Amino acid sequence: MELSSSLHRLPSFDLSFSSSLSPAPLQSHLKFPHSRRPIPRRRALAVATNTPQEAPPNSPQRLLRELAERKKVAFPKKKVPPRRFILKPPLDDAKLTQRFLNSPQLSLKSLPLLSSCLPPSRLNNADRTWIDEYLLEAKQALGYPLEPSDRLEDDANPAKHFDTLLYLAFQHPVVGCERTNAKHVRNGHSRLWFLGQFVLELAFAEYFLQRYPRESPAPMRERVYALIGKRNLPKWIRAASLHNLVFPYDEMDKMIRKDREPPVKSVFWALFGAIYLCFGMPEVYRVLFEAFGMDPEDESCQPKLRRQLEDVDYVSVEFENKQLSWQDPPQDALFTHPRLFRACVPPGMHRFRGNIWDFDSRPKVMETLGYPLPISDRIAEITEARNIELGLGLQLCFLHPSKYKFEHPRFCFERLEYVGQKIQDLVMAERLLMKHLDAPGRWLQEKHRRTLMNKFCGRYLRDKHLHHFVIYGELAQDKYEHNRRLRNPATTAVQQAIHGLAYTVYGKPDVRRLMFEVFDFEQIQPKVV
Repeated sequence: MELSSSLHRLPSFDLSFSSSLSPAPLQSHLKFPHSRRPIPRRRALAVATNTPQEAPPNSPQRLLRELAERKKVAFPKKKVPPRRFILKPPLDDAKLTQRFLNSPQLSLKSLPLLSSCLPPSRLNNADRTWIDEYLLEAKQALGYPLEPSDRLEDDANPAKHFDTLLYLAFQHPVVGCERTNAKHVRNGHSRLWFLGQFVLELAFAEYFLQRYPRESPAPMRERVYALIGKRNLPKWIRAASLHNLVFPYDEMDKMIRKDREPPVKSVFWALFGAIYLCFGMPEVYRVLFEAFGMDPEDESCQPKLRRQLEDVDYVSVEFENKQLSWQDPPQDALFTHPRLFRACVPPGMHRFRGNIWDFDSRPKVMETLGYPLPISDRIAEITEARNIELGLGLQLCFLHPSKYKFEHPRFCFERLEYVGQKIQDLVMAERLLMKHLDAPGRWLQEKHRRTLMNKFCGRYLRDKHLHHFVIYGELAQDKYEHNRRLRNPATTAVQQAIHGLAYTVYGKPDVRRLMFEVFDFEQIQPKVV
């Protein structure tokens, strides 16, 4: 009742509006009894316009509208094809067979590694145009004859395919370039640089081990990095006058580092991959030291000063008071790489002949590794001498630095480990290239890294129970046997030292035998649960 009575007491409002607007002001009849501020009078003017007023030229709305109209014209929406047309129909058996038979990768049965680095399809007209225009300049800068290599008569000569591989070496991917981004060119270039990086590492490891017979591997690694680190590679490319082929449309010196160094690095690696495939390791040294003019004695590539342990032991006679150059040939043929063996195994190792390890452990190690290999020599004394040196080298492979290094710095496996690591990388790279013909270089790089991880390398040695024969110092014996963080790197180093010894004594085929037959590096590792 009170609610209805209160509603009746509300003031009445006149809410009637006239149908036509007049220019006279409209007075509001609304009156609020309790409002203290008077309501100001407002004027409402009705403006009748026939056309809407245009926005000013600098109006944001107008600019956005014009931009939207231009986008419609310049970038029309692409029609997405139906889902059934996205996937290409598979090739029939006849076309697939013909495609494989026409592939250059299957044209060389006698050179499987070289054929695996050839492009999977034949070069097209764009590739031939680049070869006709630029290849002579590249061959002249590197010191090769200007005649086309495919005119060589011998089909089994690897140099017959040098022009194709040299073309692929310079084709680093360029954004917007259809020729360098074609699949056969892109994959061919990446496979070459994948191989070339390990070729360079092995070449410098062998060279510095023989040039500096008393140094440890640490300063050698610094020398290698100072010579072929990515920061210094543009200097060598310019020294050989190849910068115009790497960057035909840009000036290399004015480019920023992140745009300049990756292409130069990939071209440099791929270049030596091609040279190694066609001419072998001696030609790699010639191009490094003659065409590029690298100087190991330059001040820019000297290692930092460090405390050196006093080396009181003898070196081989050919290293005494002489620094060997890359042109000095080895003197005898007792081993596959005799001078490299003498650079890694000091002559003083003969004092260990007949010790307990030589009598007790060496026969077991040689039996596990399948040594000595049957080699028919004309003189029986040569075979006996090789087997004696092999036994001493094996003992050096198992000699941990904690035993004798501080008194005799070279009586440990460090130098053999250095060369073994590099030859192991190269052999695995060659294996992956021949096994995966259509894989790009980056995929092979990841596969290579995962296969040769340190814990797996030491694991293969431990699976053969060879880690029990490692010779530790008295103070380090218990630590290394019961601490896997110390033991695993040590067994990895022993594994690599064995590969280095196999390379110096019997050559690369024996490294392949050890890696893929004895230790089975390609075994499938179980996943961690």
